[in-house]
This record gives sequence, C-alpha cells and structure tokens, in this order.
Amino acid sequence: MFLLAALYTFFGVGMSMSAFQMTAMRGMRDMPGSHAPGAWSLGYAILIFFMWWVMMVAMMLPSVSPTVLLYSALLRRGSDADRVPLISAIFLVGYLSTWAAFSLVAAGSQWALEAMGIVSATMMTLTDTVPGAIVLILAGLFQFSSLKQACLDHCRSPARFITMRRRSGAVGAFRMGLEHGLYCLGCCWFLMALLFVGGIMNLYWIVGLAAFVAIEKLTPFGDRIAKLAGGGLMIWGAFILVSAAW
Repeated sequence: MFLLAALYTFFGVGMSMSAFQMTAMRGMRDMPGSHAPGAWSLGYAILIFFMWWVMMVAMMLPSVSPTVLLYSALLRRGSDADRVPLISAIFLVGYLSTWAAFSLVAAGSQWALEAMGIVSATMMTLTDTVPGAIVLILAGLFQFSSLKQACLDHCRSPARFITMRRRSGAVGAFRMGLEHGLYCLGCCWFLMALLFVGGIMNLYWIVGLAAFVAIEKLTPFGDRIAKLAGGGLMIWGAFILVSAAW
C-alpha cells in the first residue's frame, strides 16, 4: 500500500504535472494554468481530494506501521487469532479514514485559498512570502502546545494505547484505528499545513515532513526534536517577515 501511494504521489496520476516536474519548478510562484483560480469542476475536486489522501497515506504509513504490527502480534494471542490479516486491515482502514476526513478539509481549504488568490492554482503553493512566514511561525508555536504534546505522547506509546483501548471484533478494530488516527491527526495536522508553504506536490517537503513525523514518533528523542523544530520554524518565519519588511 505504501509503495502504491508513494508512486501515485510522485507521478501525480491524473494531474497536469507530476510531483517530479512541480518540484523542479519549485522556485516559480505561478504560471498559466488549465483552469482559473478556484474554478474547480467536480472531477477536479475529486482528483484533488484523492491527491491529498493518497499523499497522507504515503506520508503517515511509515510512522504507524509499528503500531499496526504490534496490534497484529497481540491479535494472534486473542480470540481473533484466526482473522489477524482482516482485523489488522480494518484497524488500518479506521486509521486512514481519519486522514480521509483531513484530506477533505485540506482540499476545501486549497479551493478557498485559490479562489482568494492566496494559493497558486497551478503551482499549489502560497503566492506570497508573508502568509508563508505566518504559517511557519504558527506551526512552530503549535509544536509547544499542550495539544501537540498530549497527542505526541499518545503516538509514542502504541503499546499503552492498544492495551488500554483494546476492543474485539471488526467494529472494535475500526474504532481503535479511528481513535488512533485522531490522535495522530492532532499531532501532525499543522505540520501538514506546511505543504502550502513549500508546495503541496514538492517532493522535498513531502519526504522531509514524512521523515520528521517518523522521527517524532519512533525515536527516543522525538519529543525534544519536536520542540527544536518548533523553534527553528519560528526563527525561519520571523526571518522571512523581517526580510520582507526591508
């Protein structure tokens, strides 16, 4: 699944340009496109939603894989031992459903920002440096918030979550996956907003954010890295604002 999602993201299936091409033109802020800003057809809107969702699948699967593997291992010792692949898949579907909801909001936000001229309709990035700087600063501040810390603590303790919230059956697995996804979303949603800064289909940002999320969740020093990154984002944003004012 990860490989398919990554290939879909990198090659921009259905889009006018692949992620490779858009990354190569990352210095451009806008260019003549195939549609007016905000003028989306239903088909294009569905395509953008799937672009976001598949991209989230590619970015989040590496960091959630240990949780799914641990859950599968515990299933083998319980009443669902004969249905481990199915129940594990349902857990993952619940998890990814959370990111489907996020992708719907992200696609709607992209449409609205395009209509207001804040996001480029063709390059899929903010058209001005000041809004980007503000997003960087806010994302940095979020890294120090109590919500971020609570959700990150949860994501860094999958064994505790599975032990305390374990439910039996397919419905229970879906609810567990959905709940785990909500914590993960609470931890990472503002980081995903940074895609509007660097470019929604910029491979450097996609791979970089996916790697950072994995480091936050899976390494012993992830909580400290999260705060260091928050400080770095605020400094970066402040530097851009000062540079723009000169």
